[in-house]
Amino acid sequence: MKDKNGFLYKFPSIAERMFRKDATSPLGGGIVDSASIVEELFCRTTISIDTEKISRCLQDKTVMITGAAGSIGSGIVDLLSVFEVKKLLLCDIAESPLYRLSLELDDNHPDLQYSVLLADVKNRDRMCRIFERYRPEYVFHAAACKHVPMMEDHPCEAALTNVFGTKTVADLAARFGAECFVMISTDKAVHPGNVMGATKRIAEIYVQSLRGDTRFITTRFGNVLCSNGSVVPRFREQILRGGPVTVTHRDVVRYFMTIPEACGLVLEASAMGLGGEVFVFDISEPVKIINLAEKMIRLSGYEPYKDIDIKITGLRAGEKLHEEILYNRENAENTPNSKIKIGKVECPDPEKVRISLEELRNNAENGDDLATVKTMKELIPEFKSCNSIYSQLD
Repeated sequence: MKDKNGFLYKFPSIAERMFRKDATSPLGGGIVDSASIVEELFCRTTISIDTEKISRCLQDKTVMITGAAGSIGSGIVDLLSVFEVKKLLLCDIAESPLYRLSLELDDNHPDLQYSVLLADVKNRDRMCRIFERYRPEYVFHAAACKHVPMMEDHPCEAALTNVFGTKTVADLAARFGAECFVMISTDKAVHPGNVMGATKRIAEIYVQSLRGDTRFITTRFGNVLCSNGSVVPRFREQILRGGPVTVTHRDVVRYFMTIPEACGLVLEASAMGLGGEVFVFDISEPVKIINLAEKMIRLSGYEPYKDIDIKITGLRAGEKLHEEILYNRENAENTPNSKIKIGKVECPDPEKVRISLEELRNNAENGDDLATVKTMKELIPEFKSCNSIYSQLD
């Protein structure tokens, strides 16, 4: 199936459509659909999902997406718009991206029932009113602070959004009888080397500690191609300017998948999860970033280091050379989808989690960065800061 411009149509997300706009290189224009990105850059086929199972679970349901205007949130919205959901609740604090998302939905899905909810997940009263009015049955929690170097500079805000924003939405999902709550996490939560990853791991721990009728599920995956601030659009911009392409370190490697792949696997995990699981998306071997830069330059018709240079800039605050999706790759259960594993993660004691979070909240609300990070490290002993001023606390 192709769209009106002749592009392959395979659940392209809003972020990916923006990525190919005004493109003049082979990485823009006709080849930048999900399948082509994967085939050209990573020499693998795209991941398939069980759409029938997802459809059965979500049919005639009211579904909330927090962070709906972000890369993952809007990707989930894109996928959900083709299922027979009752209504979508698009929740985000980013006014302009949320407005653009609503315009896209009006143009592409005029019959879709949805509500735009301008709200901050940290605002418990506002979120409570939303849950009380709409009673969502499925909640996909994608709202988060995600940029690693920026969160090293703002650990209190990272804690308040990623930990306590998650706590607020999860608690309300349980209180108002949601069937399923799905937290979107990251591979940076495994042996975290930065504040962002640590806050995500703490949020995972809290979600996993919850019990009750709501199925609480965590999904964890690596870097997402074409998401806001990701490396592929950054490289593309640098190539179009004639270089140099900047890489932080020659040995940096990352796991990659496209937005539709990540969002599709999130939906499938929500359909198969019983509650308490940490689902990890095991897509392939990690990719060396400098090799990715070289390949993108060649795909654009240039020769690396000759036509367009690659400059090594040094690791940024909080950046690790290698990310992991599991604490122990061998310690995982298989699922019907070979790309989705269930991580064997120890269930935390809810009372211990509650006490630790009280201290973290007090420090974060007081704006005490050092005390906030110190409490994070006490909560997660394996949190060792990389290339950061908080290494002094290790």
